Amino acid sequence: MTDLVKTAAATVLKQEIVYSTMELIRIPSYWGIPNQETEAAKYLKALFDREGIESWIDPLEEGRSNVLAKLPGTGGGRTLMLCGHTDTVPPYDMECALDPYLDEEGKLHGRGASDMKGPDIVMAYALIALKRAGIKLKGDLIFAGVADEEGHSMGAIDIVEKGYKADAVIVGEPTGKNKISIARKGLEWIDLKFKGVKVHGGMQDQGVNAIEMANRFINVILTELKPKLAERVVDLPEFGHSTVNLGRIEGGDQPSTVAGECLLQIDRRWMPGIETYEGMWQEIQDIIDRLHAEDERFQCEMSVHKESRMKDGYVHLPAVQDIDSDIVKITRRNAEKAIGRAPDVVGSVGGWDDTGILKNYGGMDCITYGPGDKTACHTKHEYIDPDEMMAVLEAYIGTALEFCGCDQSLRAE
Repeated sequence: MTDLVKTAAATVLKQEIVYSTMELIRIPSYWGIPNQETEAAKYLKALFDREGIESWIDPLEEGRSNVLAKLPGTGGGRTLMLCGHTDTVPPYDMECALDPYLDEEGKLHGRGASDMKGPDIVMAYALIALKRAGIKLKGDLIFAGVADEEGHSMGAIDIVEKGYKADAVIVGEPTGKNKISIARKGLEWIDLKFKGVKVHGGMQDQGVNAIEMANRFINVILTELKPKLAERVVDLPEFGHSTVNLGRIEGGDQPSTVAGECLLQIDRRWMPGIETYEGMWQEIQDIIDRLHAEDERFQCEMSVHKESRMKDGYVHLPAVQDIDSDIVKITRRNAEKAIGRAPDVVGSVGGWDDTGILKNYGGMDCITYGPGDKTACHTKHEYIDPDEMMAVLEAYIGTALEFCGCDQSLRAE
């Protein structure tokens, strides 16, 4: 099997990987761009078309698109999906964000280099390498380039609702070549609107200050809820504990007016197996209800933040993959062969990703493993190491060969 991996990997040059990644980075695909990911999807489809690999565009709402490709198996094997998102965050303060370049150390810089156009290209070339080498798998190998992961995950939801299935999925979010992530916390962004009674500041006893009401709530979060959350732990490296983050607050009109409204926006992340979405929500509502019972002037409405709302029936659920499952063991084994050491198996290397949709709603085994530096994502320093990309390419090829199965007597014409 090792010889087959080397044979396939040798058909791909590092310069090809770098060039294709740079070309994909040059195509903007962040929010605010019309038909946001469609041009990126078309680029990937053209890449597959040139190699004679079956591929197609799946249009989504709002003119946005997924792109899929498949190396069909000969039969009798398991199906593996390599999944990545084609959208990025905006350039923000990143210079040359859409004009990628290699630095003196050979690292490739640009928006989406790690998150995750670089990993997309590596996954695409795993299919291309096997095709070029004439190696036939027993099971299907699927590439899924999905839209909207940075938003509402409509691309991953579309995968589920169209019935695309695999025995396992590798989401190529950047973990670095030496880590495999098997767990994600649940996620919700929550708006809390505190209602007061606006009056002149000189007559404040006749009003209700919404900022003061928000302060009461914040004190309970800091003194009561946060210590409880710190105790809710799943025993996985780099997974931490449940959290609540006070992310943004605004309220009032001017210094001489009692604030009639105050908005607090929080980020709540909860642990699988310990907490539920409904329980997480009720825990915050209980604080609101208690403060109102103590003082009927306390009025607060809670809702999901608009940027956190998914399609009806879907939320950002946590995901945990069994550490003893085949996809974990096989990926780890092949990554060790490719990079010289077995990757650490950890919890969440970064934030939430589409494993939460594909595992919970699609019923597929899911892990996260891909090249790139998660700490550089969304920053002005985003980059990826091409040498790491080539190592992970070998790991993907080896994983596909072992997971899907390969009859070495079956070689493509």
